[in-house]
Amino acid sequence: MDRYTMDVSGGCQCGAVRYHATEMFDNAHICHCRMCQKAVGNIFAALVAAPREVITWTRGTPARFRSSDHVDRGFCSQCGTPLFYEDITGNRVNFTIGSLDHPELFPPHMNDGNEARVPWFDTLPTLAHGGETGTGDDDNASWAAAIAASNHQHPDHDTATWPPKT
Repeated sequence: MDRYTMDVSGGCQCGAVRYHATEMFDNAHICHCRMCQKAVGNIFAALVAAPREVITWTRGTPARFRSSDHVDRGFCSQCGTPLFYEDITGNRVNFTIGSLDHPELFPPHMNDGNEARVPWFDTLPTLAHGGETGTGDDDNASWAAAIAASNHQHPDHDTATWPPKT
């Protein structure tokens, strides 16, 4: 597995937990195993690893759940965002790609844990695309505007303080 020098940051939805890494492994993948499904509350977990020794927790400390004798699942205890999968006997931490500030930099290279892959996974690219606002129709435009106006989500970059002082 190749290692790349690059600055990567990420964190949870509310901003209580943030991290930074100076190197990444070239192992971006999707895991379909049932344990990953449950850990992220979705049909798969998209993961990419950083060497443990280059990771700094820049704000807060993630909560952990020991999902098996050798694996910790990290998440924010404030907002519940799944942040990582860590084999505690290994040399790396697999971050959830969605928790990265720039998830577009880590396209998955493989599918893993296919024994629990949902049968309709391969049909996802055939689904119709909704509107640009994510609402899919004009009836929800005011709802989407209200959500945007009251958004409490941390931005996709480090901040000196969070939440912002008003």
